[in-house]
Amino acid sequence: QFSGLLGTVYRRGNLSFTRDGNSLLSPVGNRVSLFDLKNNKCETLPLATRLNIVCVGLSPDGSLAILIDEEGAALLVSLIGKCVIHQFYFHKPVHSVKFSPDGKKFVVTKDSLAYLYHAPGKKREFNAFVLDKTYYGPYDETTCIDWTDDSKCFAVGSKDMSTWVFGAERWANLIYYSLGGHKDVIVACFFEENSLDLYTISQDAALCVWQCDTELEGLKPMPPKDAAKEENAGENDEELLEEPKGEEIHGKANPSEQETRNKVKYSRVAKYFFNKEGDFNNLTCAAYHKKTHLLVTGFASGIFHLHELPDFNLIHSLSISDQRIASISINCTGDWIAFGCSGLGQLLVWEWQSESYVLKQQGHFNSMVSLAYSPDGQYIVTGGEDGKVKVWNTSSSFCFVTFTEHSSGVTAVTFTSTGYVVLSASLDGTVRAFDLHRYRNFRTFTSPRPSQFSCLAVDSSGEIVSAGSQDSFEIFIWSMQSGRLLDVLAGHEGPISSLSFNPMKCVLASASWDKTVKLWDMLDSWRTKETLIMNSDVLVVAFRPDGRELAVAALNGQITFWDHENAVQTGSIEGRHDLQMGRKELDKITAKQAAKGKSFTTLCYSADGQSLLAGGLSKFVCIYNVKEQILMKKFEISCNHSLDAMEEYLDRRKMTEFGSLALIDEGGGGDDGVAIPLPGVKRGDMSYRHFKPEIRVTCVRFSPTGRSWAATTTEGLLIYSLDSGLIFDPFELDIDVTPSNIHKTLRQKEYTMAIIMAFKLNEKKLIQEVIEAVPSSEVDVVCSSLPDLYVEKLLEFLASAFETSCHLEFYLIWAHKLLMLHGQKLKTRSVKLLPVIQFLQKSIQRHFEDVSKLCEWNIYNIKYALAISQQRGTKRLAEETPVDEEELDSDSDYLM
Repeated sequence: QFSGLLGTVYRRGNLSFTRDGNSLLSPVGNRVSLFDLKNNKCETLPLATRLNIVCVGLSPDGSLAILIDEEGAALLVSLIGKCVIHQFYFHKPVHSVKFSPDGKKFVVTKDSLAYLYHAPGKKREFNAFVLDKTYYGPYDETTCIDWTDDSKCFAVGSKDMSTWVFGAERWANLIYYSLGGHKDVIVACFFEENSLDLYTISQDAALCVWQCDTELEGLKPMPPKDAAKEENAGENDEELLEEPKGEEIHGKANPSEQETRNKVKYSRVAKYFFNKEGDFNNLTCAAYHKKTHLLVTGFASGIFHLHELPDFNLIHSLSISDQRIASISINCTGDWIAFGCSGLGQLLVWEWQSESYVLKQQGHFNSMVSLAYSPDGQYIVTGGEDGKVKVWNTSSSFCFVTFTEHSSGVTAVTFTSTGYVVLSASLDGTVRAFDLHRYRNFRTFTSPRPSQFSCLAVDSSGEIVSAGSQDSFEIFIWSMQSGRLLDVLAGHEGPISSLSFNPMKCVLASASWDKTVKLWDMLDSWRTKETLIMNSDVLVVAFRPDGRELAVAALNGQITFWDHENAVQTGSIEGRHDLQMGRKELDKITAKQAAKGKSFTTLCYSADGQSLLAGGLSKFVCIYNVKEQILMKKFEISCNHSLDAMEEYLDRRKMTEFGSLALIDEGGGGDDGVAIPLPGVKRGDMSYRHFKPEIRVTCVRFSPTGRSWAATTTEGLLIYSLDSGLIFDPFELDIDVTPSNIHKTLRQKEYTMAIIMAFKLNEKKLIQEVIEAVPSSEVDVVCSSLPDLYVEKLLEFLASAFETSCHLEFYLIWAHKLLMLHGQKLKTRSVKLLPVIQFLQKSIQRHFEDVSKLCEWNIYNIKYALAISQQRGTKRLAEETPVDEEELDSDSDYLM
């Protein structure tokens, strides 16, 4: 099941802090990631919209969120259950959405209108989105919303340079008129705390301060009208209109003197400008914290300002990058400020008082190309077309180191068998080795003549590094120890597309576009051991974890399996139809015809070697059974129609007599670029506003623990895990195995029988309860009497229990006894059990690192406390009795 999205932290849309201010919601394409800033963890909610999310509305109690995509389709989401409650379609793109502070209503703005809805969840109803009122006023598109603290009124900013103040209820002394005074688009508007006083900010970096002559308590309710007349009027309106608009309220831009008499009046008391020095261009976003009177504004140049209102005192002026700041949010306490930078895919959380980063994350600037798991499955390394190599922690989903030494796109990345060295190959003609202890590039391997490296492999010892060249058709072999070039393997007549080392022997398989796979013996003068002839250009090769089989994917869409020892083909899979290529917007042929020219570009065996993952130019990743050579399952990587090649059929609504509407570059200059696209650019042209990246899977890898697999795609780095989801999957279940019988057996102290019964039922909570009920003195006896089949299952359970449990010593005793008593038997099935053992090792290693850090910190604190106490003791002695100078010198040396 989908477990998480790494590699992309922010795309577009507004950032939102949760109610407690400790977590941040960030839209990532058509999904939402939740960053827990206190516990340093990130998770992606297991739900997705049809297109990219443009705005997120969070309820005041933090239990509900409204996610709205580019076309106005909305999802009402429970953040507690992490599921979709309701779907709604607004028919047109929505610019902003905001809940009232009391959580009873929310406002949505689209076109030039504002719609007031009853918020779901406050009373039991079938329809979650009930329209209350429609507000007319602005002439151009609306841009922003803000509510008063008591939810009586709200303000709406517009592109027509005006701000409108509306009442959520009918107020006798409040007529709805506009506030002008700006010369550019309104970016944000904010009410002062417990007041109708208003701040408006425009794109030309101007701030207007509006003072209201009436307090919030001074608003007078409208006398009730005849209910029967209202009902009739509502019925007639609904007959004429296509969609219900609720009660219509029309604002006036220029009300007469008679209408404004004894009504709420606004007067502009100040106007300030941000760009006095003239070194800032247009203002793009703003956020205001009412309690601390803190205003944060972001600019297109990457600069942001902190001002104290209403006096407009500048606190800070800093720059986060040279790219446009797209979104700003402040948490409830006013300590943390979140910035989203859509151009770089950057997310920052800044603590302004201490001037330090709480969170600083950035994905790959362009698409990811390659990934690799560390041997224990704790880390994932990714390489991208932006030349960066990033290492991610799989448990926290955060990137903790980025290497930027490459000057061109990275084509392949891998870990050595120790897990402390990362290798990367690049089109800049270098292969680089990075040390994960000191975070530095300690080796750079180059070829005698400059070559663009397309693939990379390292042997199981970590000593021999090989890379294949695109242009010279050669394979280069280096020594990791000395960094010297050992040999150049020539023989291929086309670009080298893939390399793979046999995990059990020092044999290298190389695939090329010359329709051959060559096997090189590294220990026998690097001679060609065997040449396997294919029917088509070979794109990728992969060895099975036990080294006895070789899988080869070719350009004709076939996957073939080979016994490389005897150079015999053992089977094949016709995978072209399984790829199921989608239709691009500008394709002249059907998706079915387009799929005939597609093939798998990445292969990977599962940790036990029984399954094969395959991906390519498609939204699907296929998993095949190797023995039966049949398709077991297809995973749909994304349902995001903002990406190209997602449609299966032609969308007739986009076809006109002049051609596809996709050819029309929408907008006339826009905020995000210029109108002329660069010729011949396919990957992603930064100057083209209406660019749709094509969905593709560039690399798939199985975790060594066998619990998850990952894929680098156009969407980012997606992880699919076995550990998420509630599935009842019993094992050898019979009629007597019930929870009550298990508890009964446990009370009779028949621990071994209780454990076997619990594993038959296969309920994780029950297994944990049974194992934790066994006294530590009985662990030895229970372990020795367990059947072999349940030893494996118990080891797997212990590995997963280590991830979450706090009973470290107890579970370590179990693991130690099991491995000591059954070690010899387990060794005979080591190939099959390797994923489970690595999973256990990963869990223990993670705890070892955490505990060792804590111990070191405690040792340091104790030493420091002892040194301080000794220093004070010597001072007292010195005051009380005269001390020999030589002794004092020796004491001070000891303390130093």
